[in-house]
Amino acid sequence: MSPSSKQKLVIAIDGPAGAGKSTVASRLARKLGYVNIETGGMYRALALKAIECDVSFDDAQALVELAHNSRIELEPTLDGNRVQLDGTNVSDRIREEDVTQASSRVSMHPAVRAWMVARQRDLGAGGGVVMEGRDIGTQVFPDADVKIFLDADPEVRGGRRLRQEAAGRLRPQEQIAKELEQRDQRDRSRAASPLVPAADAVRIDSTTLSIDEVVETVERLVAKKLGRP
Repeated sequence: MSPSSKQKLVIAIDGPAGAGKSTVASRLARKLGYVNIETGGMYRALALKAIECDVSFDDAQALVELAHNSRIELEPTLDGNRVQLDGTNVSDRIREEDVTQASSRVSMHPAVRAWMVARQRDLGAGGGVVMEGRDIGTQVFPDADVKIFLDADPEVRGGRRLRQEAAGRLRPQEQIAKELEQRDQRDRSRAASPLVPAADAVRIDSTTLSIDEVVETVERLVAKKLGRP
């Protein structure tokens, strides 16, 4: 893809949990007037459906059949995406810990990822999107106009995840750090679309950066791609 072929770009932001992808993507999309597509919300919605329907997270065929019989929609809002599952707003429910852990297991199956990738490509086909996840720049849109791999020190990511947890559900930071480590291991070692930076991705370490600083860095890359000062 090139800026001359279409006005609006496809911007891919990948990285591990807690690196700040969702916040950066949401703010960047608002600044650019783009749609923010949080692909992790789609996996979480399917994981929730599996929980509700008592489908094993290890049964790839059953999970794909479940996906085909589910309606997962992302509705952009000023505060981020509203995730709809079969017409019900599940935006808050899918952030709970049981769904978070389930989504990591559900996403390991190649057949599930293939179904998701097809849906995600449809969502971003027209450009003008900031799409974030684990394999956007490597699998979903390998020809994305701008590719970012956002990372941070594991301890910093654990602290961020701790602060994200709703009041009354706080858990020990050590437990959260262990869960992030386990999820990192699953994401980086899975056979289907492991978490790795695209060869042409710009790597940004957000350990010591504010969200605004990360967004400004990405904005400069977008401006350069569009040939703007």
